[in-house]
Amino acid sequence: MAGVKRGLAAAALFVCLWQALVVFGDLPAFILPGPVRVAEALWKNAGLIAWHTGITAVEVLAGLALGTAFGAATALLLAVSQMARYLIKPALVATQALPVFALAPILTLWLGYGIWSKVLMAVLIIYFPVASAFFDGLMRTPPGWLDLGRTMGASPARLLWRIRVPAAIPSLASGLRLAAVYAPIGAVIGEWVGAAGGLGYLMLLANGRVKIDLMFAALFVLAALTLLLHRAVGWACDRLVERID
Repeated sequence: MAGVKRGLAAAALFVCLWQALVVFGDLPAFILPGPVRVAEALWKNAGLIAWHTGITAVEVLAGLALGTAFGAATALLLAVSQMARYLIKPALVATQALPVFALAPILTLWLGYGIWSKVLMAVLIIYFPVASAFFDGLMRTPPGWLDLGRTMGASPARLLWRIRVPAAIPSLASGLRLAAVYAPIGAVIGEWVGAAGGLGYLMLLANGRVKIDLMFAALFVLAALTLLLHRAVGWACDRLVERID
């Protein structure tokens, strides 16, 4: 409850500063519309915004699920195989030297304007944080725990699933919290490059038609979607860590 109150207070302060900037800066609506104007645009176009929000939400959730699965699988492979660490880890790190955003036009060319180019864009953005965080956790298992498991005759597989993976869950949770923030970025970048729907597409469409109030309304809905996703993933991660403990 305290967190909600702080969030509402911060939002109220932001709106007040926004309104003051519009009034005292004498900014025209096509540069920065006031909060009341944006709220009106959100109300009048609620159905349209909801439809595009649904598309973006599907892209983000699919990207988050696939990115988490691939990232966790890669971390497990790197943790159990020295050969994989020798061959895959340098390539995994080297891929981060290439801006992922630069791949968006290529993905759109290959996969078209449907949701899959946006899903893959989200996967590429969150894959490395999840894999890196989980792998780091797997490799930092307390040595005493592993020694105790070996003393009790545990096989390498049991050491992995009964000791190393549970010990690495907090690290995985940290990666998932980052992924929840990054996934919408990937989806929206993909929509900006080429799409037939989604909040990113709606923002470009509104900007092209000089409906700046609608563009800001879509932007704030996207921010709300990201915050909701981050809070939901954080809650799920907290419950998972509590269960492991």
